[in-house]
Amino acid sequence: MTYNGDFIRLKEEELKLQLMKLHTKQLSWQRVDQELILYSMMKNIGSSDSGLRDTLIYGTFSNLILENKLSVSVLEELLEECLSNKFLYNGIGESDTDSVFTRAFTTLLIALILFQDNKNDFLSVRKINEVKDSLIKYIRQEKDVRGFVPHKGWAHSIAHVSDTFYELIKNKKLDSTYYKEIVSVIWAKIFVSDDVYHHDEEERMLIPILEMLQRGLSVNIILELLESMTNELSQRKKKLPEQNYWYLVANCKNFLRTFYFVVSDSNFKSLQPVINNVLLMIK
Repeated sequence: MTYNGDFIRLKEEELKLQLMKLHTKQLSWQRVDQELILYSMMKNIGSSDSGLRDTLIYGTFSNLILENKLSVSVLEELLEECLSNKFLYNGIGESDTDSVFTRAFTTLLIALILFQDNKNDFLSVRKINEVKDSLIKYIRQEKDVRGFVPHKGWAHSIAHVSDTFYELIKNKKLDSTYYKEIVSVIWAKIFVSDDVYHHDEEERMLIPILEMLQRGLSVNIILELLESMTNELSQRKKKLPEQNYWYLVANCKNFLRTFYFVVSDSNFKSLQPVINNVLLMIK
């Protein structure tokens, strides 16, 4: 696959038509120009048209990858593109712009490729570590944490990257020594003060955290993070406008409440008293 500026690609409406025909089985994957379709899908992965972006492009990538219709070499090329500035870091640092759709849906494509690698083991240890480094760099810099965007559909950047971390953590080539760094960058996204999370972001963030605990992350690391929350809030209160501070408090409390109930039926129920104590201390 050649991703250069001279490559012919389908316009959005043409791509929509082709993908709808694939979805309705009017066309088979074997009978289309696969390179053209894939290139056009990548170029439109962040379309502000939710029907094209979410249902058709992501849905098609999902079907193709889960049904083993893309070769290892194509998956490797797609992953390489995903990790580039054109996709994962497209407009990074911006807020309230459409570039978030490119970043957020790129992470979902990375998750699909990691899911397939977890089954078929085609990526190298070096590439898995590169993915890890890229996702850590990305989540640290992501400022646009909107969930559902009116008239444009789901952005959900933090939920999507959490799903991607979950697939990464399940990868047997990822050394567990990296868990502490990963949990720290996910945890940092609890402390959002520009708005309140509305769309179950805290639940999605907890999925990779619990997976790391199941795979050997020390409970003491989580205890340290929990016990540092009140001090973190106290420090931020000094710097934030009152409204933003209460956004921050709401996000922390919602996360802790979700955490409390999520661990109730797990091997980590012993965390509940600590979580409850931190909740009672947040004011």
